[in-house]
Amino acid sequence: MEAIKALFPFRFFPVSLSEEPTERKRKKMNEPITPIGVFDSGYGGLTILREIQRTLPQYDLIYLGDNARAPYGNRSYDVVYRYTLESVRKLFALGCPLIILACNTASAKALRTIQQRDLPGMDAERRVLGVIRPTVESVVELSRNGHIGLLGTVGTVASLSYPMELEKLEPGITVTGEACPLWASIVEAGEADSEGADYFVRKNIEHLFEQDGEIDTLILGCTHYPLLLKWIRKHVPTGVRILSQGDLVAKSLADYLHRHPEMEIRCSKGGTTRYYTTESPDRFVDTASIFLGHGITAEHIDLE
Repeated sequence: MEAIKALFPFRFFPVSLSEEPTERKRKKMNEPITPIGVFDSGYGGLTILREIQRTLPQYDLIYLGDNARAPYGNRSYDVVYRYTLESVRKLFALGCPLIILACNTASAKALRTIQQRDLPGMDAERRVLGVIRPTVESVVELSRNGHIGLLGTVGTVASLSYPMELEKLEPGITVTGEACPLWASIVEAGEADSEGADYFVRKNIEHLFEQDGEIDTLILGCTHYPLLLKWIRKHVPTGVRILSQGDLVAKSLADYLHRHPEMEIRCSKGGTTRYYTTESPDRFVDTASIFLGHGITAEHIDLE
């Protein structure tokens, strides 16, 4: 070694052939994990989470599903707001500086009230975002004639959130909604590929286009619906654009973090995802695999 040092008279530094895992380094340094929270009333938000993982793989994430009280689609505004607020508070308690409501019903019925009334009193430096705004921004860019179709839960369609948000961006736009109350249940039952699923998808889509045959852009306003895409494409008229929210929300989140470096720096980057459910973890894991295409582990969590 002394002979080598004589030939190369500069300082030697130890070199590790393998970097210590990010999570382990963080624990050694006692750095807090501050993940991005992704909330849904059940399982559909996993389609949003999946695209966020693909688009922003470096960030720590927490998924919280309120499966014990799902579905939210037929519940009143007050109940959806209360349940969503409880979940937001829990995700804040788990360290999340930023939360995505990956649920159309929660985004439609609870987001605005939480942003305007609750968030300033809880923590004005944290943020809660939804899935409706990123979707309508894409719709306005893509529609050629201003005739938009919306497929969603009873609650999402009845809330008129999509028509109101679209009207703000493009006055005079026409939005026709079709409530599909059985679609989410079909997906969660593992029957997305069944003939029964084909039947109900055809029935709802035919009814939608009977109301407006000029629709050129179709919003899948429920995060379960991407799992029914093969049937939706089968029955939607040729030339109609179909918008699935996962990719839109993930790209919008990436843009948000780029435009808000003060928030981006607060989100920890260990590439981990933790899953929580208000229902049985075993049941959650079984159904989650339908949406994610791979196995996970999950923990039970109480909101009240």
